[in-house]
Amino acid sequence: MTPQPRFKDTHHFKDFWEKGNGKQLIDFSGAEVSFKNFDRFAAHFYHVDEIGDEVVKDVYFTKKFHEASREIEGYIRNGVSDTDDVPESVKNLFAQTHHIPEWLDYSLLKSGAELCMRGNIDSLISLRDYCLMGGYDYAYLNKPLTATEALKKGAVKRLSETLDFWVNATRYDALELHKKGYEFAIKTRLIHSYARLSIKKHYRQWDTENWGEPINSWDMMATYIGFSLVFLHSLQKLGNTFTEEEEKGIFHLWKYVGYLLGIPEELLPDGKKQATEYFYLWTSVQPPSDKDSILLAHSLLNESLENPILKFKFQRKNLRYLHICCTWFLLDDEVCKRLQIPDVPNRNLFPKTKIMINKIYDHVVSRDARIKKGNKDQMKVLEDYLSITKNSNFH
Repeated sequence: MTPQPRFKDTHHFKDFWEKGNGKQLIDFSGAEVSFKNFDRFAAHFYHVDEIGDEVVKDVYFTKKFHEASREIEGYIRNGVSDTDDVPESVKNLFAQTHHIPEWLDYSLLKSGAELCMRGNIDSLISLRDYCLMGGYDYAYLNKPLTATEALKKGAVKRLSETLDFWVNATRYDALELHKKGYEFAIKTRLIHSYARLSIKKHYRQWDTENWGEPINSWDMMATYIGFSLVFLHSLQKLGNTFTEEEEKGIFHLWKYVGYLLGIPEELLPDGKKQATEYFYLWTSVQPPSDKDSILLAHSLLNESLENPILKFKFQRKNLRYLHICCTWFLLDDEVCKRLQIPDVPNRNLFPKTKIMINKIYDHVVSRDARIKKGNKDQMKVLEDYLSITKNSNFH
């Protein structure tokens, strides 16, 4: 099977790339988009992380889930020695993730982490209202969420898991062997393999030809371009500035996370120009929102109302309103209409105020102070989410 760029002449594709956020990404990155490399990338629509899949078959499918998880945690924290009696697949996984690629630059990882922290709450707004919400507009990308019935566990739990992964992957030294970010990358990789194998086994309606393999390498590339390119574009839209070093750093950080997750290296962009060109090709195989997309989008919007972090109903309604304002501001109007995001009065007021405050903040508060405060505030949000998801209502 070879996928075709079959949505390249549709309205949603053209609108995005000719007058929407896609055009802004091209202007932002200096990308030269075309279909000349399409076939080289498209093959990854049917490519998966076989190393991870083998570990799941050998470890998770042969014992109880919690026992398998404990065993894998032991390998993550202590490594695997040649004398250990472990399956070959486990040795392969840790041989790959323990191998430090020649291109890895620790000072760039540090710059990338600092930008994530320095962005403070804007980083979290970007992840939620642009990266996650915007991702729901790509119907096939979301099929694994539908197939694994992720909607049933609710947006609070999903958001909490994404936040836990993102925060832990973007702190100082987090990605060094055996550290927390490294641990999250390996666990996430195996969760993807577990979900993929379960979908293939139990979900009869899976349409491989159109949707690609479940959680395939090309979709994974697009997701990680969300964490780098789209995230960066969102920070800029909200009035944040960043240095060339920080920009390089954010791509480098997610390139290494992608490497740990088993995404083929040729799919991991080094900078915004490459990322935009890669993303352009991928979007041509994705149709726009469908009914599942709308359900996912509304589940995320209503998360603010369900979430007990804020005590009073009026606070929760206000938070939902602010997220809706940011969604309209950050995403194309056409995307918001497709996802049926409700229209609200004065929707530009909050984002415009944020931009103004960021410009002042830039001159008044030192970079180090902002990194420190951003780290503290993000950790606090994560802590709040983790404490409520321990509550049985959100399991």
